[in-house]
Amino acid sequence: MAKAKPFSIPKRDVWDAFQKVKANQGAAGVDGQTIAEFEADLANNLYRLWNRMSSGSYFPPPVRRVDLPKSDGRTRPLGIPTVGDRVAQEVVKQYLEPILEPRFHADSYGYRPGRSAIDALRKTRQRCWRFDWVLDIDVQSYFDSIDGSCCSRRFVIIRTARGCFSTLSAG
Repeated sequence: MAKAKPFSIPKRDVWDAFQKVKANQGAAGVDGQTIAEFEADLANNLYRLWNRMSSGSYFPPPVRRVDLPKSDGRTRPLGIPTVGDRVAQEVVKQYLEPILEPRFHADSYGYRPGRSAIDALRKTRQRCWRFDWVLDIDVQSYFDSIDGSCCSRRFVIIRTARGCFSTLSAG
């Protein structure tokens, strides 16, 4: 008998992801739906999301853009995904994090679980007493200036993760 769904995503993973999204709160996305409104029809919303992710037909909706003011007068755009998309992202994160986390360098602190900017500063402070030189790298436009072929293999999973597992099993 053939498999019913091309991607094996346990329904429990979708439920656990929703619990994390709910605990984190957050604003409504472009659809205006709050967590409370999503929860009002929770069984149907989670089933629909699981079904689309498992079948490979899930596509994330647009995000709501909010411009946050910066101290220099400029603004920084912030994208707010819908509640359903945050749940989908959390499902993907739960899947990818144990695979990708061990591949990061020990001195990488950005967007890592259990690590913060304070941890990075603490490590920097320790090293200031051990070394008499500093290497300062500004990565603002780094990926615009390097040969993409050298790193595309490592980023293919990350880039397609929001497209929902479409290439995870492709080696």
